[in-house]
Amino acid sequence: MDLLKNYQKKLFPYAYNILGSAEDARDVVQDVMLKYLTAQDRAIENETGYLIKSVVNQSINLKKRNKKTVSDSMWLPEPVEMTDTNIIREEILSYSMLVLLENLGPRERAVFILKEAFDYSHQEIAEALSFTVENSRKLLSRAKTLLKDTAQPRKSATAFPEGYLQNYMDTIRSGHVENLVEMLSEDIVVRTDGGGKIKIVSALTAGADNAADLMLYVYKTYQHLFEIEYRELNHQPAILFYNNGVLVNCQIFEIEQTKIKRIYSIVDPEKLNIIAHF
Repeated sequence: MDLLKNYQKKLFPYAYNILGSAEDARDVVQDVMLKYLTAQDRAIENETGYLIKSVVNQSINLKKRNKKTVSDSMWLPEPVEMTDTNIIREEILSYSMLVLLENLGPRERAVFILKEAFDYSHQEIAEALSFTVENSRKLLSRAKTLLKDTAQPRKSATAFPEGYLQNYMDTIRSGHVENLVEMLSEDIVVRTDGGGKIKIVSALTAGADNAADLMLYVYKTYQHLFEIEYRELNHQPAILFYNNGVLVNCQIFEIEQTKIKRIYSIVDPEKLNIIAHF
């Protein structure tokens, strides 16, 4: 049982970083482990390598299928709680990087993750994904071109002043538009994922003035009634909003030099249910 738990913990980051879904990642790891433990012949020299390869390839196949069925252009990944003892914190990508990786195809994403997050060589990637070293190099180059961002995907907790989000919420409560705009980057983008199940005010909002108007409207219309909790999800600060104990909104913040650059707002009930049960 300890062996199974240790492997699940080890394998989860590979599946999660490729899929962007904690629930799907757990399903993939469980399926791979079940098939391996019930196999007739388990005489494998490199057990860990074999399981990682199986999880990575099954995750790629599932990501391909999922991309064909996801019609919501504002789809956002499922975040994970960084205090969860069932994950290896250092191997989980930042939320902003997970969002960026949605611009890649599943194989490009897998190569980028294995190279940049897990320090695999191109030879190791080629062996894991069953193609040539040259293919690995080309896919990584294409991934970096598509991302237009070569920053390391593995981040520590976002640096921001203590009490920053509390001050942000106090500013919203006060209704001072100018003060709120001052906290936002000029090119801020707010993305909202309702999963096609919840009516949302705006799926995509850009610019400090527009974002400030949106956040003030949402607060005055809905959030002033909710309880608030501050958390860290995927190495980034987050605010969780509860209505009578039920999680109804999760907002994850990308903060750069004390300015809010991105707000990722999740109101999809299925994703919120997963976050609430960490």
